[in-house]
Amino acid sequence: MSGTNIILEKVSLVIIGGGPAGLAAALEAKRRGLSDILLIERDQQLGGILNQCIHTGFGLHYFGEELSGPEYADRFSLAFTTAGIACLLETHVLEITPDRILTVISPQGIRQIAAGAVILAMGCRERPRGALGIPGTRCAGILTAGLAQRLLNLQGLMPGHSVVILGSGDIGLIMARRLTLEGAKVEAVVELMPYSSGLTRNVVQCLQDYEIPLLLSHTVVETHGRERLTGVTIAPVHPQSQKPDLAQARFIACDTLLLSVGLIPENELSLGAGVVLDPATRGPRVDQSLGTSQPGIFACGNVLHVHDLVDDVSREAEQAARSAVAFLNETDSPGRPCEPSSLLPVLAGPGIRSVVPQLIARDRTPETIRLAFRPARVYRAASICLRDSQGQLVLKSRRRILTPGEESRLEIPAGHWPAVTAGHWQLSIEE
Repeated sequence: MSGTNIILEKVSLVIIGGGPAGLAAALEAKRRGLSDILLIERDQQLGGILNQCIHTGFGLHYFGEELSGPEYADRFSLAFTTAGIACLLETHVLEITPDRILTVISPQGIRQIAAGAVILAMGCRERPRGALGIPGTRCAGILTAGLAQRLLNLQGLMPGHSVVILGSGDIGLIMARRLTLEGAKVEAVVELMPYSSGLTRNVVQCLQDYEIPLLLSHTVVETHGRERLTGVTIAPVHPQSQKPDLAQARFIACDTLLLSVGLIPENELSLGAGVVLDPATRGPRVDQSLGTSQPGIFACGNVLHVHDLVDDVSREAEQAARSAVAFLNETDSPGRPCEPSSLLPVLAGPGIRSVVPQLIARDRTPETIRLAFRPARVYRAASICLRDSQGQLVLKSRRRILTPGEESRLEIPAGHWPAVTAGHWQLSIEE
């Protein structure tokens, strides 16, 4: 890009993404006294994925009332507009350099922006069919649950009338109910694991209330149809190997297969900036300030780790904004380079699939730290244990039930961690 004629602008804080994370971060930075803020959004309007989520269930924790996705987004969008924060719509960020130079493109052309700090809030994308390797033709009628939601809720297009859903993620569960209400027949929701990967409330409200079968420990082994999908073959899987038992395979006639098989944080820009990613979450490795491995670059929302509730996204984004403003003001220096010896790794131990933050910077001002984690399987009457590198118990919390479909949290009071001088912490589940 060095040979192009583009203008280099300077902005104190650039936020990438105009969904719930980006909007909450911008508003919190404004409340903290920062006026030089620029939010960049690639869509034609603010709100992100919430614009197509017309069901209710949003805002119970943040606003204390139940809202639809567009209502939740509208509250933040209105506050954002009222605050007079600068925004670029229909603008794509092509590149972020490690020293926070952004190259962006819009209908007005290409420009470069030098940012004092950057907040990554790009959200996540759905895992597509190509990542699954299901045998069959590339016929019409196979699409992700999120795309089906967009077609139905925003464009008024019915994706199909006889539907099988592969995967029990929350979008798939919600679409099972939505399609049923629109007159479609949802033949089954097929889940590879022996438990649902969505929230329990969605299993109850979207499947059980409408008598839609949930087939656990099953998967789709083949799709059928030439021009349009005519059906799928499903089979149970062995508990240990998770390989399908083809001897028990059966055919289900349908014209549509929706894929709800996981979300992937959008971190191509993060990688280009030299940000280190965590292999478990596929989002940036961060400390308690939500600062990444690159000074002045912070991450929040689904680009950091996939959240269950948008309310948690908003709260986390506000934390990222506070850290970014402190970085710009050089107060307590969150986001600035730490000596390696001052970083305390937090490891995912037995029973834990992932944990965020993955690092604790011991030279920061003591504060309560909230670890977000997902268990590797379903546990009942188990304990969350935080131990140091010598195996000594730092903190223990008893839980009635833990499931991978619902993110859990552990609060570490400030008094527990400043005394730790070396080694690491390990989070585990003990029965």
